[in-house]
Amino acid sequence: MAAITASMVAELRAKTDAPMMECKKALTEADGDMAKAEELLRVKLGTKAGKAASRVTAEGVIAAHIEGSTGAMLEVNCETDFVTKNDMFIAMANAAARLVAEKNPADVAALGALAYEQDGYGPTLEDVRKGLIGKIGENMSFRRFVRKAGGGQLTSYLHGTRIGVLVEYSGDEAAARDVAMHVAAMKPKALTAADVPAELVETERSVAQAKAAESGKPADIAAKMVEGSVQKFLKEVSLFNQPFVKNDKQSVEQMLKEKATQVRGFTLYVVGEGIEKKADDFAAEVAAQVAAAQGKA
Repeated sequence: MAAITASMVAELRAKTDAPMMECKKALTEADGDMAKAEELLRVKLGTKAGKAASRVTAEGVIAAHIEGSTGAMLEVNCETDFVTKNDMFIAMANAAARLVAEKNPADVAALGALAYEQDGYGPTLEDVRKGLIGKIGENMSFRRFVRKAGGGQLTSYLHGTRIGVLVEYSGDEAAARDVAMHVAAMKPKALTAADVPAELVETERSVAQAKAAESGKPADIAAKMVEGSVQKFLKEVSLFNQPFVKNDKQSVEQMLKEKATQVRGFTLYVVGEGIEKKADDFAAEVAAQVAAAQGKA
């Protein structure tokens, strides 16, 4: 039996993009024959991980993990909604959120390097990800995460698996969770009007100025129209100013005051937000296949 060295495993992994443990198993089965081991992996996993890496992952799930005053929320993506219901995929997402909370990785790459084993894959989370790509047949990727620690109380709300909210607060947990649900529904941009990002305000101001110019109103009236539009926008997108979803007769700020609760911050994740989805053109695909077939004939 040939000795399987770490360099052999690394070489095979570089060639196939397969998980480390799968490479070691293949080399062992092939008695150290690199070509045979590569063939074994191609048969077992195909070239799924390598091919899948270029495909858009705009579906996925949000996972959260809170333990005491430390918590994390994470988005992990895949290609289709079908995979979001896969138990192995969900287990990996939940484990990743826990690892973020417990280990405080600096970024997604550091997260992937953390020790984790699942469904026969490992020894790192990245190896598990690649192993599941080969097993399930879809690309999947860890997109982003947020971690909060030592700042007080935390609560989270997941609307299904596609929307997640992490809230930092002090006071009544039920009230804070209601705020998390509110954020999921109304998607505010900031806590207060003063916290709304300047670029969003400028964009809204530009739109308002264009509308005011089209109105043909005198300059002083147009200026008031612009300012009114901007203030309306700020009220609509700032959490504390929004009408509370469970009682639109009061603002979120009024509800929190009534419950003696303070919200210090929130993070909202929506699956696939900002990712450009590929629009499949079925007719073009068929035409291409026909043309290819005629070219071979």
